[in-house]
Amino acid sequence: MKKSHFVYLALLFVWSCTKDPANPTAPTLQFPANNEACLEGESLNDTQKNVTFQWTQSSNAESYEITIKNLEAQTEQLYPSTGTGQTVALQKGKPYSWSVSALGAAGTQPAESETWKFYLAGDNVINYAPFPPELITPRSGATLTPNQEGEITLSWSSSDVDGDLTSFTVYLDKTNGSTKLKDIPFEAETMSLKVAVDLNTTYYWRVVATDANNNASDSGVYGFRTN
Repeated sequence: MKKSHFVYLALLFVWSCTKDPANPTAPTLQFPANNEACLEGESLNDTQKNVTFQWTQSSNAESYEITIKNLEAQTEQLYPSTGTGQTVALQKGKPYSWSVSALGAAGTQPAESETWKFYLAGDNVINYAPFPPELITPRSGATLTPNQEGEITLSWSSSDVDGDLTSFTVYLDKTNGSTKLKDIPFEAETMSLKVAVDLNTTYYWRVVATDANNNASDSGVYGFRTN
């Protein structure tokens, strides 16, 4: 066999034995705990506290990226990390959600954890407002086809660290989501409501959650269109 054939076979063998890097596995969140008030952390001043986020190590991960969202202000920040913990200064007395993405070698797909929610304890806070409702359907910008009765289904979810959520108020209109549609007693963390709508119309909706101490939280307004 010619020398060139040996070289070709050797290169083919090396190429066939080279594997693509493995994707990282999803990290598991550890602290702050889900759906609870976070009482730990170093108080920096009257309004801020340091919180150390913790999660498990992911296989094949080279670094991590933490996403922290202030659910009241609807603002989101990203923090890089090379380990399984990151300390972040946050506002006291606010609701947050957080998740962690594991990042691997070039060419691999990131793996994302679950998303957890918590309230960062404020000074002398005895009872916390419900978490702002998450609007599930319709999502903002969605287009829906009403059923034969001319109805669509609104659905949302919310929870409360104190376990005293009592009701939801649903708002729906064609302008800005400020028109009250219905008060609904709390029955479950995920709720739904069928509403009659017009065809080929843009609507705006939001949900306010209220607890037994009259603490309330607002989902923010989503817009959708019917066809």
